[in-house]
Amino acid sequence: MKKNCEYKIKSKKPKREYKYIPLRYILSMAVIVAEIALIIGLVMLAFYYSPYLYLLAVAVQIVCVVRIVSSDDNPEYKAPWLLTVIILPVVGFMLYFIFYSRQMGRLYVRRLNDISKGYYKKDDSNDFERLKEENELVYTHAKMLCNTADSHLFSDTKLKYFSCGSSMMQSLLKDLENAEKFIYLEFFIIEEGKFWNSILDILKKKVKEGVEVKVIYDDIGCMRTLPGNYARKLKKQGIEATAFSYLKPVLSGEFNNRTHRKIAIIDGYIGYTGGVNLADEYINEIKRFGYWKDCAIRLEGECVWELTELFLTDYGVNVLKMPTLREDLYPTCANEEDGYVIPFGDGPSPMYQNRVAKSAIKNLIDSSTKYCWITTPYLIPDNDICLSLENAALRGVDVVIVTPDIPDKRIVFAITKSYYPRLMKAGVKIYQYTPGFIHAKSYLADGKNAIIGTVNLDYRSLAHNFENGVWLYKAKCIEDIEADLKQVISESKKIDKKMLKINPLRKFMRGIIKIFAPLM
Repeated sequence: MKKNCEYKIKSKKPKREYKYIPLRYILSMAVIVAEIALIIGLVMLAFYYSPYLYLLAVAVQIVCVVRIVSSDDNPEYKAPWLLTVIILPVVGFMLYFIFYSRQMGRLYVRRLNDISKGYYKKDDSNDFERLKEENELVYTHAKMLCNTADSHLFSDTKLKYFSCGSSMMQSLLKDLENAEKFIYLEFFIIEEGKFWNSILDILKKKVKEGVEVKVIYDDIGCMRTLPGNYARKLKKQGIEATAFSYLKPVLSGEFNNRTHRKIAIIDGYIGYTGGVNLADEYINEIKRFGYWKDCAIRLEGECVWELTELFLTDYGVNVLKMPTLREDLYPTCANEEDGYVIPFGDGPSPMYQNRVAKSAIKNLIDSSTKYCWITTPYLIPDNDICLSLENAALRGVDVVIVTPDIPDKRIVFAITKSYYPRLMKAGVKIYQYTPGFIHAKSYLADGKNAIIGTVNLDYRSLAHNFENGVWLYKAKCIEDIEADLKQVISESKKIDKKMLKINPLRKFMRGIIKIFAPLM
């Protein structure tokens, strides 16, 4: 949230813009911390007066260790929790019971089951048959992605790639102006400024014209960019709005599952996604970390139905009233065939039983034969992804990863650099984007297969958040993606072994932080 403050320097009274956290968030966080402290304090007090209860605590601690070790979770996720439970008696296992589970609550599950009954049906068997004839390996990857994400394969989509936020903004504003039936927007961050205000002016105009407008923003993602009651303000203007996973003063691990999705849908056949949030830094209207490099993609066709389904699911589980599932939400739209497209979502259980984005990225890396180029703001991969990257480089594939040169989060950047030595040892080439901060999430293999979306190569994207992306094969826009990544690499500096040298203390601190990276 922004606030202009006037202060005095001698005879002058300049104004400065500050960001502050609304009181609602502060109070909620304070109550949650107080609840944790109270519960732990009461349990510790009980143990003090009753030694037998302490023996019970030791038994519970052993049970927690067994449950963690025997679970199906990623080993990297288990390690920090094992340390927490073992090093912090009582406190450790209590934190485990509160925060370990990444599943959605029962209320969310019930709403999800209600809304999922009305989704569209599509027969994509013909598209799969054609893809199988063209490339059987890619066919198996597409089949796996559709099965794990409960998505569909499309071959009649008109695509346009945007190499920066400002070009995406101009196209989006034009499409919003032409909306006739409905506009759905879901973004991790919305911030008052040129970008969002331009969109908001159009939304208010469209509401008066009878266009249905729905907006979702992440409650914690917008903690410092919007007023705490912003959804109510939008509703007064005729816009149906909701904050995703509204932060409440209740002790629960659910607030850890955020929506990192970026989705714009116009009339059910035009859609946008990518890394761009609705804030001015994403269009370089303001500069915090040098030039902000991002990307986005415009979809036109029936594949937008998948984005509509993702949006309505997120909207439905966050409001008490389920959205009406109408036929006009899924309009038919015929385009010339332009490769193959799979829009997909990812998120916590039970909505997603498998790690959708991770599997799709691994398949893309594993199937590459000539090159595999990746851009990501955060490089904190688990061991499975690391092995895929290393194996690709060792078999002669040109594996290039571009990360920012100017970080937005110093601790996360330190963890990112801690992965450089291992990957470089196998032949992976690491570059840092010198003009500024690269926020684009791009995955490209051999000029034929690509993924554009919201998924970073870190634990939060691959395990905690609700994410989305677009899988592409033999689409014409892949040429634009390739040209853009070539430009990015040419503007970046290549990291060598000399740049990796750090003193022993910093190396030790990085190791400690790296252990707990999966919990961040």
